[in-house]
Order: sequence, then C-alpha cells, then structure tokens
Amino acid sequence: MTLFDAALLFLAGFVSGAVNAVAGGGTFVTFGAMTLVGVPPIVANATSSVTQFPGYVTSTLAYLDDIKHFWRQALLLCVVSAIGALAGSLILLALSNPSFRALVPWLLIAATALFSAGPWLKPAPKPDADTEDRVGSIAGSLAQFVTSIYGGFFGAGMGVMMLATLGLTQAGDYHRLNALKNMLAVVIAAIAILVFVTGGVVAWPQAIVMIPGGALGGYAGVWIAKRVPQGVVRGFVVAVGLFLAFYYFTKG
Repeated sequence: MTLFDAALLFLAGFVSGAVNAVAGGGTFVTFGAMTLVGVPPIVANATSSVTQFPGYVTSTLAYLDDIKHFWRQALLLCVVSAIGALAGSLILLALSNPSFRALVPWLLIAATALFSAGPWLKPAPKPDADTEDRVGSIAGSLAQFVTSIYGGFFGAGMGVMMLATLGLTQAGDYHRLNALKNMLAVVIAAIAILVFVTGGVVAWPQAIVMIPGGALGGYAGVWIAKRVPQGVVRGFVVAVGLFLAFYYFTKG
C-alpha cells in the first residue's frame, strides 16, 4: 500500500462516515476507494463494514439525546436487524469473488436508484404523539428484517433503505428517523463484522487506515446534516454510485 493509497483510503473513510451520518450511502465511497487500490470485491465489501463501524457509533452517540426517548421500544428492531445481518453476511461468504463481482454492478445500480428515489419514498413526518407506539411495529420489523439482510450482504445504500422503510413505518421527524437508522446500523455492522472477521475476509491494513477517518467523519456528519442541503449530499452519493457501476460494467 503506497502513501497515495493510504491518503486516498483515509479521505474515503472520512467522507463515508460523514455521508452515512447525513443520509446513508457511505459504502459507495469506501467500496469504491478499495476497488481503485486493487482490493478484491468481497474483501472490499467486508472491509467497508469494519471501516464504517466507528462512524456509525460516533454518529449514534451524537444523536444520543434523541435515542434516549425511544431505545426501549426499538429493541425488537435491534434483534430483527441482528438476525437479518447474520443471514446476509453468511450468504456473502458463500459466494466466490467472481460470482460476487458479477453481481456488484447490478447491486450498485439498484442501490443508486433506491438512493435517488429516497425523497419520494419517505412520506411526510408523522406527529410525535404516537411515536412510542409506532417504533417496533410488525410492519416496521418485517421491513427492517429485509433491509438488514441486504445490509449484511452488501452495505451500499443500506442507510437510505432504512430511512425509506422507517419513514413508511415509524413516526417522527427526519432527525428522529436518522437517529434510529444510525442505532440499527450499529447492530447490523457489528454482526456482519463478526462474521467477516471469522471468515478471514477483512483487509486489515486498509481498514486501519480508514477507521480513524470514518470515526471523524461520522461525528462531523451530524453537524453537516443540520446545515448542508440534503440534495447536495444525495447528488454526490448518486454520482459515486453511477461511477462505480460504470467501472464494474466496463472492467468486467
């Protein structure tokens, strides 16, 4: 790993942590950076989960005041997320690099399309009066289970998938939904990391370079979320997703 590679990976870690804290989609950045420095796709995907974990934790801590009001009601969603993430990560390990590589551009296109449609997928915020009852509902649990399977298998776009499904099944404003999304992302990433570390598919030198950047970006992202227009961040993530899809389609 050259000095340029290390600098690129650190920067990618910071940007991905910030993007995840704002709206999700940071895996596009870390996965893309590792692809550019020659890391195999399955290893790049698994390592992205490791590098983004500190960002999920720090952004969750930044939303701690919001989480204190609903964490007990969200425990069911945490359990569902853990089970789904376990299933998704085990499916990934069952594939070979060539098989997964063939799926990557299609996964990227799907994730980018979903991310682009995010603003239209989330309905208007519900009043806070029934928020406590809505967290952990059956519909929300089923939607979260599907999302967590995807998150354990391929993290790109997981955050926006959660924001979309949480927006449809939970009550509260954007920041409440984002706080819940970050909390559940910690659970999904933790389970996936345990599976990937056990399976020996984590590129530790690259991960060690990116982790500090991800942690700093995750905390800074909450500040950005309250000041930078969502459209700006969303446009950046969509551009990265399309670039990566084009890269994998053309590289074959």
